[in-house]
Amino acid sequence: MSAPTSARAALPERPSYAAVLRVPHARRTFAAALSARLSYGIAPLAVLLSVTRATGSLAVSGAVMSLFGGAMVFLMPVRASLIDRHGPRRALLPMAACYGLLLCVLTALVWRPGMPAPLIAGAAALAGACAPPLGPTMRALWAGLVDDRHLLRRAYSLDGVAEELIFVSGPALVGVLVRFAPPAAGIPLSALLVVAGTGAFVMSPALAGVRPGSRREGRGPLRGMLPPVVVAAGVGLALSGVELLVMAFMAARSYDTALVPWVLGALSAGSAVGGLVNGAVDWRGSARTRLAWFAAGLGLVVAAAGLAPGVWTFTAAMGCAGAFVAPALTTAYLLADETAGEGSRTRAGAWVNMAVNAGNSGGAMVAGLLIGALPLAVCFLLAGGVALVAALLAGPRRRRTA
Repeated sequence: MSAPTSARAALPERPSYAAVLRVPHARRTFAAALSARLSYGIAPLAVLLSVTRATGSLAVSGAVMSLFGGAMVFLMPVRASLIDRHGPRRALLPMAACYGLLLCVLTALVWRPGMPAPLIAGAAALAGACAPPLGPTMRALWAGLVDDRHLLRRAYSLDGVAEELIFVSGPALVGVLVRFAPPAAGIPLSALLVVAGTGAFVMSPALAGVRPGSRREGRGPLRGMLPPVVVAAGVGLALSGVELLVMAFMAARSYDTALVPWVLGALSAGSAVGGLVNGAVDWRGSARTRLAWFAAGLGLVVAAAGLAPGVWTFTAAMGCAGAFVAPALTTAYLLADETAGEGSRTRAGAWVNMAVNAGNSGGAMVAGLLIGALPLAVCFLLAGGVALVAALLAGPRRRRTA
């Protein structure tokens, strides 16, 4: 997917975040994409609460969420390849319409108790399979609109920070909604956001010049994708383990568990600050070198966090760990864009997205098995070690000289 050169902005000598939003049609397009992506911040918690209420079973809720999230994550490269092949205007709207319709079907199934669990699970899995890959599409569009690598890094950083805020504000919106309505009301709200937001997104003039890739480009191999995918998976594994480890740390030290959201908030705040700083700095090293260093920094801080003597030190450590998260993921997306062919950008971003989400799911399961079986400090060391191993695998290789 690419945009014509004439659609690209004339850039200032030192591009800033304001310059990103001054790219023609960028604000309108980005706002529409974020509105649609807010659906993904709302839907998971709304589905979880609704299914739990309708079935009265946490086991059923877990199975439904696994099918919903698994179909959404693991089929994302397939859906992204359709966008690269046919273009976002032709591919995104049918996906969004099917996803929104199936979410409405799921709403009807969980609005009241009594529906068979397999029927609910099937609707959730089908909905997840149709979810439009809006994040990878928006990042591919940034790469088409901006041909200056410094400004593109700022665009990706801004996108990453905005996405971080979406996944913080989405559950908060569900928390407000359930005070006045059943949890299932959050599901049609998610459907409305994704359909309306996607419609506004594809009608943006920024997509007018986007040309679909050729059949050969859309199906060709993605060379050089191993480093960004490995780091994305490592970051996802480390982060999902940390979320459980934070709860275990607070319980082991007899702190009030009401402090857990604040500690995790420090992690998110650190990620947002780190993302903005990463976009503002003019780095001299290659993207692959930065990727390895960011992953290593995350791993070292997480490994050391288990030795924190108290809650304030621990919270500060989580904030420092978060400062490496958004830079690592932003750089992974940038490196994927650099290595992908002109007609495979959306699919390349989808592979990175899939890796971080898959790691997130797997890390929670592994951390749950390890907590209690090993000392807590060792669990933190292992969680950080995952990111360190990813950094070693992703780092640039030195050429041997004779």
